[in-house]
Amino acid sequence: MNELLQRYPSLRVCKDSIEQAVKKMTSVYRCGGTCLLCGNGGSAADCDHMAGELLKGFRLPRTVTDSDLPADLRERLQGSLPAISLHSASAALTASLNDLDPAMVYAQMLYGLGKKGDILFALSTSGNAENVCNAARLARAMGMTVIALTGESGGRLADLAQICIRVPETETYKVQELHLPVYHYLCAKTEEVLFGES
Repeated sequence: MNELLQRYPSLRVCKDSIEQAVKKMTSVYRCGGTCLLCGNGGSAADCDHMAGELLKGFRLPRTVTDSDLPADLRERLQGSLPAISLHSASAALTASLNDLDPAMVYAQMLYGLGKKGDILFALSTSGNAENVCNAARLARAMGMTVIALTGESGGRLADLAQICIRVPETETYKVQELHLPVYHYLCAKTEEVLFGES
């Protein structure tokens, strides 16, 4: 955290919410949960990026110790933290867009893939993207934790999320520039807590 704030001093205002997000992520992963992510445009790309850092080793090697796996496979794998970027299942996504209210596209994907105890990461620079807000509403109804990454105002997501990381910018690209070090920190710290001893 000290390194993050040294490199990005403006994120000091987010310190508490970032730390809360790490605690929730580690708790959910220890209980066998999954992180599901949604956003639009650049935020969708950030969802893919974050999922990629969780699904395989990020900064640590993540040794696999599952003795049920053949040794030759186990030695060539890395420990994985389940993460699903909701827009990445393009066939189901486009079918939902075609057949349903487009504002429900992420909610539909979440309804099929999420479960009680999971986390929804809701990324929106304004905090007001309707499809992301609908997914957040559904996540709460399903017993999931909503962690939002937004710009300074937080928008509607600030009220829908249990944890809202509001970076101190308002212009879309500037918000996204600060989201990246935030989710890199979340992934690195969660990895350190869960895999650091191995």
